[in-house]
Amino acid sequence: MGNRVTREDFEWVYTEQPHTQRRKEILAKYPEIKTLMGPDPHLKWIVSGMVFTQLLACYLVKDLPWKWIFFWAYAFGGCINHSLTLAIHDISHNVAFGNKQAKWNRWFAVFANLPVGIPYSASFKKYHIDHHRYLGGDSLDVDIPTDFEGWFFCTPLRKLLWLFLQPLFYSLRPLYVNPKAITRMEILNALVQFSIDLIIYYLWGPKPVIYLIAGTILCLGFHPISGHFIAEHYMFLKGYETYSYYGPLNWLTFNVGYHMEHHDFPSIPGCRLPMVKKIAAEYYDNLPHHQSWIRVLWDFVFDDTLGPYSRVKRLCKLAKES
Repeated sequence: MGNRVTREDFEWVYTEQPHTQRRKEILAKYPEIKTLMGPDPHLKWIVSGMVFTQLLACYLVKDLPWKWIFFWAYAFGGCINHSLTLAIHDISHNVAFGNKQAKWNRWFAVFANLPVGIPYSASFKKYHIDHHRYLGGDSLDVDIPTDFEGWFFCTPLRKLLWLFLQPLFYSLRPLYVNPKAITRMEILNALVQFSIDLIIYYLWGPKPVIYLIAGTILCLGFHPISGHFIAEHYMFLKGYETYSYYGPLNWLTFNVGYHMEHHDFPSIPGCRLPMVKKIAAEYYDNLPHHQSWIRVLWDFVFDDTLGPYSRVKRLCKLAKES
């Protein structure tokens, strides 16, 4: 239980990320995949239904005992909130209204953010671009844990604690690894979010607000759905830095499990990623992938060769801004 993991540094590579070349090859062979790009006409309605479901839940939990507030936050509300953060992930790629309606996408992400309880969408968008452009990039991809995380969270008990604290690290890591100036959209995101939190508090008291925020923190931490954080890019097999998951939880997470396909084609909405795999099957069927996010969490905690250091890192040159 107390054995340290054997890995003492990240897996440094000196090659480009694999997604750029595979994208070129697939598009050359299957140009019809371009027809899958563009907005998802159903996304705005699904997200709106989830937001209003959470607002209804706020009314329903306002008089519940505290123990039931936290139970429903973990078992129900947090699942919706986690799913909404993944909707925000999709929206950050402009798939709600298309690339020509960038502002509509940004404001719709702010709307999807409301049940999360904490302003998130604008900051996520700002850093997520770098995650795709500089996958594994040292000091650029803030999805990569810090050296402290890799060094300290190295035993099963500490790795378990790290999983619980994931929301904290994801929030604070960008400020340390790659700090950026606060944008106008982030300020507006915060103003809208805290205004809605205050309105809910004024109407129904503190319990609905705690229900929303606790659900977000709990379900972005140690929760079956959170297995995707580890499954996506932690190096379970040497030489592979991105993995897909094709299990049933994709139904709740906008197909974020199709992560290999997503990094190959980030402008294709989650609902169409299974079609990418079907069309270009020979490019994906033989790649290692995960069958269970719960198994991913179990292996991450108890396999001594896995830990926060189990990530591919590379040096990247900054792209010129257009």
